[in-house]
Amino acid sequence: MTTTTAAPDHLDATFAALADPTRRAILQRLASGEASVMELAEPFAMSQPAISKHLKVLERAGLVSRGRAAQRRPRRLEAAPLAEATAWLEGYRQHWEATYQQLDHLLAELKAEEHPAPTVDDGPRAHPVTDG
Repeated sequence: MTTTTAAPDHLDATFAALADPTRRAILQRLASGEASVMELAEPFAMSQPAISKHLKVLERAGLVSRGRAAQRRPRRLEAAPLAEATAWLEGYRQHWEATYQQLDHLLAELKAEEHPAPTVDDGPRAHPVTDG
């Protein structure tokens, strides 16, 4: 299994931040460019302070940073923590791919047992003709 240089606490913060659907939606929005807190709050039925709390979690995880554009202070996506999380998950890819291959093999066996392949016969059998 592959190891990564990301500290366990850093990965914990990344995965904890990614665990919330609102925070994932915020990251998805920021993937298309910087946005202010007001712009990020628009699609959600929650207050600006609630969005700000989500942003603080994302900032602590290093997934989002604040810009310096005057009063607007836009947020932007930071890709490094996502890359570290991806690298950590990649270490398990071989395991889950092997597991899926085993499942595929088992399913094929079960299907074969349910519907055995037809056997090849020798053609029409000769029936003796009897006079009645």
